[in-house]
Amino acid sequence: MTNNRSGRGKSRRNTATATPVQGKQHHKTIQAKKERELEQSRVGAGNRMLRAGTESKSGNMDNSDRKMRGDERKSRHFSKGERSNDRRNQEASNRKRSSAERSDLPVQKNDEAVIDIIGMNHDGEGVGRVEGFTLFVPGALPGEKVRVKVLKTKKQYGYAKLLDIAQASPDRIAAPCAIYDQCGGCQLQHMSYEAQLGWKRQHVVDVLERIGKLSVATDGGADTAKASDSAINDGGLNADSMSVHLRRVQGVVVHPTLGMSEPWRYRNKAQVPIGVTEGGLVGGFYARGSHRIVDMNTCLIQDERNDEVVARVKEIGRMLGISAYNEETGRGLLRHVVVKTAFRTGEMMLVLVTNGRDIPHADAWIGSIREHIPHVASICQNVNTKRTNVIFGDETRVLWGRDVIYDYIGNVQFAISARSFYQVNPVQTEVLYSKTVEYAGLTGKETVIDAYCGIGTISLFLAQHADQVYGVEIVKEAIDDARSNALLNEMHNVKFEVGASEDVIPAWKEQGITADVIVVDPPRKGCDPRLLDTILEMKPERVVYVSCNPSTLARDLRLLEDGGYRTVEVQPVDMFPHTVHVESVALLVRKD
Repeated sequence: MTNNRSGRGKSRRNTATATPVQGKQHHKTIQAKKERELEQSRVGAGNRMLRAGTESKSGNMDNSDRKMRGDERKSRHFSKGERSNDRRNQEASNRKRSSAERSDLPVQKNDEAVIDIIGMNHDGEGVGRVEGFTLFVPGALPGEKVRVKVLKTKKQYGYAKLLDIAQASPDRIAAPCAIYDQCGGCQLQHMSYEAQLGWKRQHVVDVLERIGKLSVATDGGADTAKASDSAINDGGLNADSMSVHLRRVQGVVVHPTLGMSEPWRYRNKAQVPIGVTEGGLVGGFYARGSHRIVDMNTCLIQDERNDEVVARVKEIGRMLGISAYNEETGRGLLRHVVVKTAFRTGEMMLVLVTNGRDIPHADAWIGSIREHIPHVASICQNVNTKRTNVIFGDETRVLWGRDVIYDYIGNVQFAISARSFYQVNPVQTEVLYSKTVEYAGLTGKETVIDAYCGIGTISLFLAQHADQVYGVEIVKEAIDDARSNALLNEMHNVKFEVGASEDVIPAWKEQGITADVIVVDPPRKGCDPRLLDTILEMKPERVVYVSCNPSTLARDLRLLEDGGYRTVEVQPVDMFPHTVHVESVALLVRKD
């Protein structure tokens, strides 16, 4: 979707009492709401009563910031020494005031409490309260009664560690991963998969109502949608007539989350940081909340072949004495091992990300990889000498084999290079894109614009059913890949252009190009405000919004609704089982 680019199932419960154990117009609108929305989305999935406290916190922070800026302006009239003393006095005063405020809280740091978990936030943390004070508890599930230890308190909320479970949720299961408690890759393995799907749908519902101010259809509306889906599958309705039918439903229909029949081993790409311990070269995942590397030999959401390649590379690196990159010193060679596996063709690409161009014993390394991993069709090196957390550098070269591997989504073939973006769950990607095409309601006569088109994945899906498709993307390398993929599939009814959608689409309009359907698939920050304005000015019959962030989806849907569109339905899709992430596809139609 974009370059390197997350939920509550049974949490609508009555709030129970906690038992303490110790201690007591478009542009301006988007910018003004952004901070409040992010804070609200953190708490809102737990319980709507928490919202008021969060907004109050944001308001107090704004006032404090304004006061500090005023103090800084006044300090310009003093000498350097006086300004320094003034700041120290102000900081001391702030610390005293903050300490006084914290002393009034019902719990303090290191206190223990027994609380009821009333929901989960978008990070997958359980949400509970002590005398109205909110605590976020990683690992706790809605409906549970737990004993916790307070780790940190702020004015309106705090964080706590799960100590014991007094009453477990029926949705709790034993996480199958041996390093689940250490690794930061998954957040929901302790929750049954059915409950995960329900939680993700409810998360979408919550943000649509709270941030988007949208009315979501009751269960009856959802049941009507299910009946319509069944009718389509049985041949009774087509997708277009279903959408017309759904317009009569009161409120936005949010469908049940589309999950996987086998929600394990679904990732086709591994990006493994490399480090060193006393035992030698290690590679795995960063521990939660840190850059400490947890060594691993297997990851239950990675394709087994990816595990095999990573293990072999670590083994070869140890034998050849390859050094690992050290973030603190900036020394060492191997930074990351990136493996890409094409599910349909079986081809594999290995990318060694190095801190420098020279690789000691390169021939021996390549020879050993080829001998032990016959499916590898491409071995590349990416050079990244910058002191940064970004994985890839600017230079990529082929050490052996091709510069791309090939894979399919549906019947569309794609060339995948070392740095090109390609969805990591190809099974669910086909589900997501098929739903996008369905919502576009194409008959073969339409002109479609695909904003944020990336390497053309959605564009090429749409081009099979439309008269003409125009794709726009600001990343030049992605457009180069998109054009190559169009030629690869001999699709001549699709045109790609480099640039910002909000600049390119108006230029197309001046050339007489108007869209019947506009598809947007933005990064997590959502659509650029100018793009939303452009959509409202172009007035396509339909807008299909593919989203990887429910909060920004809800925000943008509100703006499109205010501009003359109606959100008909939203389909959550579980692209990343056992994590808190959820993708969605929304259909909007012009109000008649």
